[in-house]
Amino acid sequence: MKTSHRGEPLPSPRADLLARFHATRQLTEDLARDLGPEDQTVQSMPDCSPTKWHLAHVSWFFETFLLLAHLPGYAAAHPQFAYLFNSYYEAAGSRHPRFARGLITRPTVAEVAAYRRRVTHAMDTLVAGADEGKMAALAPLVEIGINHEQQHQELILMDLLNLFAANPLKPAYRPGPMPVAEPAGEAAFLSYPGGIFEIGHDGGGFAYDNEGPRHAVLLRPFRLAARAVTNGEWMAFMADDGYRRPDLWLADGWARVKAGEFTAPLYWQAAGAGFEAMTLAGPQPVDPAAPVVHVSYYEADAFARWSGRRLPSEAEWEVAARDLPVEGNFLGAGLLRPRAAPRCGAVPAQMFGDVWEWTQSPYVAYPGYRPAPGALGEYNGKFMSNQMVLRGGSCATPDGHARATYRNFFYPHQRWPFAGLRLAEDA
Repeated sequence: MKTSHRGEPLPSPRADLLARFHATRQLTEDLARDLGPEDQTVQSMPDCSPTKWHLAHVSWFFETFLLLAHLPGYAAAHPQFAYLFNSYYEAAGSRHPRFARGLITRPTVAEVAAYRRRVTHAMDTLVAGADEGKMAALAPLVEIGINHEQQHQELILMDLLNLFAANPLKPAYRPGPMPVAEPAGEAAFLSYPGGIFEIGHDGGGFAYDNEGPRHAVLLRPFRLAARAVTNGEWMAFMADDGYRRPDLWLADGWARVKAGEFTAPLYWQAAGAGFEAMTLAGPQPVDPAAPVVHVSYYEADAFARWSGRRLPSEAEWEVAARDLPVEGNFLGAGLLRPRAAPRCGAVPAQMFGDVWEWTQSPYVAYPGYRPAPGALGEYNGKFMSNQMVLRGGSCATPDGHARATYRNFFYPHQRWPFAGLRLAEDA
């Protein structure tokens, strides 16, 4: 066994993998700890899922892709769980309609908790008992399962906020003070040279298949804002009739404005001379210095036009972020909402954490991309149509989950993610 410089035994890769697996499973349960059964069962809209469903789905993922396939003698916990808790894996069989997940009153919250314990125990047995040859094949699947569950941790919080915002009582998920910062001041813009750059994952450590292959891109010189767009700047956009000027909007976005769908960021309400917003800490005054959040791609693009600038491409964003430490206001900070940027120097702030940042790039395959065979090949590739890329992570993204090459993606009208924006311009 390898030892540290102090002579202490170092954890083996297998032990490290199991420790991260257990930490991930525990964090998911911690997120649901203070929720009642009613909180965990209701579905606020078709895009959202009940917390109970998330808790079961991530367990179904381990059961389906690891335990049933690789643990001799393991039997599915229930013959109907595959139907109830499959999300979109066509190769894994039929499934319950997404919009009706809130109707799944059985299994109960307690039964789902027992299901989670069963799967976790079986995963311990599988990983502990695998020989080195089998472990080499299992480890990448366990990594996918861990990262998949981390994605659902953020979804739990997104979906809970949408659910609680629909409740007239406006309950707080995790009460806590909202830090208020000094006004942000005008954002500085940092310059980047043009040229040929390599983007995409280089193969070191975990990444999703959509982050590769690594490839060359040609960029013209550009400038990038040193921080995300703030609530105060968004208020100026609104005061200047930003939601009433068709010249600022893409046609599909303007159609939603005319339909009354977009009038302010999601969860904002007028409050006296200002605004308040529903947060995971309940209704809070909108802090002008904090990054704007819960805006669609259409809104982000309209704001960029209003400002005389544009959204960055995902390649520009990655080139600016690639040498920065992956540090910021993530889930582990416990704030659960964006916070104002520190005073910006020669490097951009908030590239990681706070808010996912819309880019102007459509979510499409990189050159040479091929999805993996089988059901797991459906994880990313089949969604490469009609969606836009976001980068950087948010205040609800688990620590250690984001990286410079990470490609999140949503439809351009969607606003319930923790999504904001950063401006760019040609140099």
